[in-house]
Amino acid sequence: MDGHDDHDWGPFGRPLFEDPGARALSRVGVLDVGSNSVRLVVFDGAARSPAYFFNEKILCGLGAGLGETGRLNPEGKTRALSAIRRFKQLAQAMNLPPLSAVATAAVRDAEDGPAFRDQIEAETGIRLFVIDGEEEARYSAQGVLLGWPDAEGLMCDIGGSSMELAEIAGGKVGRRVTSGLGPLKLAGFTGGKKELKAHIRAVMEGLAAEVGTQHKRLYLVGGSWRAIAKLDMLRRGYPLWVLHEYRMTPKDLKKTLDWIARSDLEALRAETSTSAERMQLVPIAAQVLKRLVQTFHPKEIAISAYGIREGLLYEQMSDRLRRRDPLIEACRFIEQKDARMPGFGGELFEFLRPLFNGLGPARLRIVKAACLLHDVAWRAHPDYRHEEAFQTATRANLGGLTHQERVFLGMALLHRYKNNRNDCHFRDIFTILPEAEQTRAEVLGKAMRFGAMLTMDRPSDRAKILWRPKKRELHLTVMPDANDLFGEVARARFQSLAQALNADTVVTRRR
Repeated sequence: MDGHDDHDWGPFGRPLFEDPGARALSRVGVLDVGSNSVRLVVFDGAARSPAYFFNEKILCGLGAGLGETGRLNPEGKTRALSAIRRFKQLAQAMNLPPLSAVATAAVRDAEDGPAFRDQIEAETGIRLFVIDGEEEARYSAQGVLLGWPDAEGLMCDIGGSSMELAEIAGGKVGRRVTSGLGPLKLAGFTGGKKELKAHIRAVMEGLAAEVGTQHKRLYLVGGSWRAIAKLDMLRRGYPLWVLHEYRMTPKDLKKTLDWIARSDLEALRAETSTSAERMQLVPIAAQVLKRLVQTFHPKEIAISAYGIREGLLYEQMSDRLRRRDPLIEACRFIEQKDARMPGFGGELFEFLRPLFNGLGPARLRIVKAACLLHDVAWRAHPDYRHEEAFQTATRANLGGLTHQERVFLGMALLHRYKNNRNDCHFRDIFTILPEAEQTRAEVLGKAMRFGAMLTMDRPSDRAKILWRPKKRELHLTVMPDANDLFGEVARARFQSLAQALNADTVVTRRR
């Protein structure tokens, strides 16, 4: 294979992206043997924004008691091996290539880790690729970059037995450090509460000395952080339960951490559907997070649902592929899969672009994403297409999208199918978006509603649209071969767009 041996390709043992221009990614299974959980993820779909074809985890607690005994938890080993056997059979049923398997802190630190790795290979044929702490930090940071190409700040990945930090800037991973601040490991700390608090503080100060404290944004990766984010959503009454790109301020997070400390954990567990095993780790993880924020002073904290497994994919992507926009790639993939006329979304975007000439690239990409998704709900019942479209945008696995952008995209697609939103079931989610942005989303939706009705192909060849905001005039020039296309329904939808813009219409028909 071009002079490379299997080790050159890391845990995959083979190149995944042999053609840098390829958008399609055949299914790839990643087995992640962590200190607390064992998980199988099968990626599928657009290479720059892979979909989750399969995702299952078992909380085995391999690292429980590791700090006291130096060995893996015997019950955890039994559960992990059982899970791995199951995952292997599932992978075979899915006709996957050999699973790419990685192990992190518990297996690398335990004295019986090598023997357990050998046992797994002997009984299942799966070879574990044990990565060190700095490599774990790099992979996790690359996972953040897969979802946030422009991410800048400090990534913090908490597992059961370790916690890693990595700098992210300019699409690259910088300094990386690892520590033993995993909640499973800290649960075995022999001192009292004061000694534990002092230990966490001392370790955190050492980490800060290595990576600095100048990072404005903190990206949190790992199950314990996600559990705390769910609790923050619960306390705030936040209406959109999507963890990826969920943002918290240090002030709000402190309120949540204090609230957790004085709350009934069993009641919180039931309200957030958190597993008992995970909730047991939350109080210690909360102590670590509180000290993390006090030490590094970020202005904003963001949750990343992407981590080490996604970072393994990012590792093999070419720079050309990495530069692609994960949101647009995912929307193109969805359009190709679900739209009636794949490719029309791009034409619709070019037709409507004159309406949005004042927008910068960051906002224009959301307009393009909406156009690519404008028709993917067509199979739903006509009375519910607007709801289906809204759910697609707000609940789908889309990277590179803030929560406000999700809601904007969802509202635009809602108005693609429905003239008003008065009786919608999503009013609480609408509140995430300021009123002015809700109006802009309505304009985009009604523009797509008009463009999709005017013609089924080449809209820019059929008509030209022009928006003159100072005069509040919406112009449409209809080409000679499109006069019949600009019929009664199309005229009504054009008028609805003008009303949303608070504009007069000027229609010119070419003869």
